[in-house]
Amino acid sequence: MADTDASSLTFDRSMPQPDRLETVAPLIRRRIAPNGGPFTASGTCTYVVGRDRVAVLDPGPDDAAHIDALLRDLAGERVEAIVVTHTHRDHSPGARLLAARTGAPILGCAPHRAARALSEAEMPMLDASADRAHAPERVMAESDTVSGPGWTLVAVETPGHTMNHLAFALPEAQALFSGDHVMAWSTTIVAPPDGEMRSYMASLDKLRGRTETIFWPGHGGPVRDPARFLRGLAGHRRQREAAIRARLAAGDTRIADIVAAIYQGLDPRLRGAAALSVFAHLEDLVGRGLAASDGAPRLDGAYAAA
Repeated sequence: MADTDASSLTFDRSMPQPDRLETVAPLIRRRIAPNGGPFTASGTCTYVVGRDRVAVLDPGPDDAAHIDALLRDLAGERVEAIVVTHTHRDHSPGARLLAARTGAPILGCAPHRAARALSEAEMPMLDASADRAHAPERVMAESDTVSGPGWTLVAVETPGHTMNHLAFALPEAQALFSGDHVMAWSTTIVAPPDGEMRSYMASLDKLRGRTETIFWPGHGGPVRDPARFLRGLAGHRRQREAAIRARLAAGDTRIADIVAAIYQGLDPRLRGAAALSVFAHLEDLVGRGLAASDGAPRLDGAYAAA
């Protein structure tokens, strides 16, 4: 799921298309779920790792037609494992459909959890995207592996977009499946309380220390120069934080006013995502003593420079 703007970054918005299983690397095939939109690019990327005895990573939304098509693509092959990066409804519900059809175990991220409890005022606004029915047979943690003939997936804990978010390294291809944490087409939405900006930034720093040469994300095409792109993402977040602090210093107190000032020309469909991104930064700034709020940070709260 994407954020809405990143003027300091160069994105690749050439989009892979649904309706076919495409070989994108010797060990990696990709089918795009037909759930494209402003937050999902052309749709959720479902990856098949290996040949004959395979892993399927992020089967996508609750879409029986997508699973039917994937199984037709894999006729004669065996699904050994169903691997999930995180519990948003565009990524994990399809795992249950695929497990019912194949008997393969669901592995990967833990059941959904938030960085903190929802307040009563937030519930109608922020609780729509979580897949709370996700119940994996095996929860994977840092460095845990699942493997098959010629392939190994290694879990990399990357909380931030969601608190249970995992990326998966594929050492045989010097590749990383980055889920929604890093995407070539857009920045990532970090929406409290499902996500947390401080954790997101720490996970970015963690990935900057890795050596994979290509990232395969949950939406859009690959990140082909991860080290450079990660530097740009971190720089963009720092610039966004500085812009928010400048608006507080100028006297803005409400998230809507800050969004109007720093997201000029924004597609109206994306105002909600922009507000959530600003909220995540403000929650982090308040926690670090760099901003003040009228009580616990809330999406509808009032803020001031500290």
